[in-house]
Amino acid sequence: MLAAAHAAASTDFFLVYLANIIMQVQLNTIHKQFGSLVANDEISVLFEPGRIYGLLGENGAGKSTLMKILSGYQRPDRGEILLGGAPQHFASPRQALAAGVGMLYQEPLDVPVFTVLENYLLGRAAGGESPRQAARALEALAQRYGFDIDPHEHTSELSMGERQQLELLRLLAGGAQVLILDEPTTGISAEQKDILFASMRTLAREEGKTLILVSHKLDEVQELCDYAFVLRKGRLVGGLPLPCPNQQLVSLMFDELAPRPARRQLGQHAPALSLQSVQVHTGRLELEPVSLQLQAGQVLGLAGLEGSGQELLLRACAGLLPLSGGSLLLGGESQPDWNYPLARQHGVAYLAAGRLEEGLVAGLTLTEHMALVSHTHGLLVDWPQNRKLAEQHISTYQVVGQPESYIENLSGGNQQRFLFAMLPQNLKLILMEHPTRGLDIRSTDWIWEQLDQRRAQGTAILFVSADLDEIAARSDQIAVFSGGRLLRSLPAAETSADELGHLIGGAL
Repeated sequence: MLAAAHAAASTDFFLVYLANIIMQVQLNTIHKQFGSLVANDEISVLFEPGRIYGLLGENGAGKSTLMKILSGYQRPDRGEILLGGAPQHFASPRQALAAGVGMLYQEPLDVPVFTVLENYLLGRAAGGESPRQAARALEALAQRYGFDIDPHEHTSELSMGERQQLELLRLLAGGAQVLILDEPTTGISAEQKDILFASMRTLAREEGKTLILVSHKLDEVQELCDYAFVLRKGRLVGGLPLPCPNQQLVSLMFDELAPRPARRQLGQHAPALSLQSVQVHTGRLELEPVSLQLQAGQVLGLAGLEGSGQELLLRACAGLLPLSGGSLLLGGESQPDWNYPLARQHGVAYLAAGRLEEGLVAGLTLTEHMALVSHTHGLLVDWPQNRKLAEQHISTYQVVGQPESYIENLSGGNQQRFLFAMLPQNLKLILMEHPTRGLDIRSTDWIWEQLDQRRAQGTAILFVSADLDEIAARSDQIAVFSGGRLLRSLPAAETSADELGHLIGGAL
């Protein structure tokens, strides 16, 4: 009997050891280049099962490219991927998932008009599983990780955190043993973040899966991860076991990080924007009457879970959505027929969250973008002059790219820098959706330095952000939204990010 027990124990140990070896991920000399830009320069890393890794680096360091290669979204120019020592050649994310590698993107890849169950089944191989059986399997899987999701609810009604949970369950049901999570805490409440982190610990510690967290939030990386790899300018520059002093990670990520300047105190100024009982109705959400006032030079941050109404308000202020009720005053003057062209004429600029979807044009170079916003009129485009302008803006705004670079080949941070380069001067009001989403510390500070310069000239700033730390640190006043209504307006100096996290989660 003792011999049988020893044999059983040896067998269990061998099975666990074998499973761990199979899930081991090794990237060998991965190289990827876009034109003259080297995104990944001979990167070699090893990810062991049962651990949570942080992947850090400033914007343009190559993190997203490396993870897109691992998840099958892109192919490397050279180098190899090994799972359990076996070479892999992924031609698509589906092939990667079939091999056990899945990626949770910052924006979940779901279909809003489908139900939770329909999204769960989307892309899965057809089999003998009935919808009722699939719903039971989904509910059991959700319960296992502490998620509360109704299989029959439409995905459009879910919060960002619930959509992430659904996407995670889809990946797990698809057989993912290696999970890549890209900025997963963006736009979720404090309670949802706690649930997500608990599920990640369960997946790694209890189930032996390999998790890779791509994030710019060093405190979250320190709290959650066992080890961090750091990329800089396309190269692997080091790695550290965690936790460790934040300064060690920052030193690896950046050549030098300038201290953040103190915020300028705002005195009394004339009103730049006044909203009086403003209402906005769409097919999916009604924004209840909102009254707010924004002074010249003031920064007003709008906080709330996605779909709480703050994006509707911002787009209505930009003239992209009509007001269903109430009135909008700019500089004290009523604007009864407010629209986007009129907003531009009055010195109002709008920066959308979708950089390539709404702000920039994929397939155009930086020079061609300068021609789009050029104020010269005529039948012919002065290409030498626009190229010169592109060069000037690349230098002034520290954009990593060339006048001939296609905008889609730039990192998110460099796309955002170029968007700011295209803004007109002497603006009265800047409206922004998630201005620093996915950006590193240095790029974030740089963008807010540019905004503070405009603020000193009297430009008012109204912005939406899912980063509660950003709202608490950068705003003068904060308006909290929930369920289509303005919940509360608070002075930023008296409000912490943690308090905001609980407020947007429904706490009063």
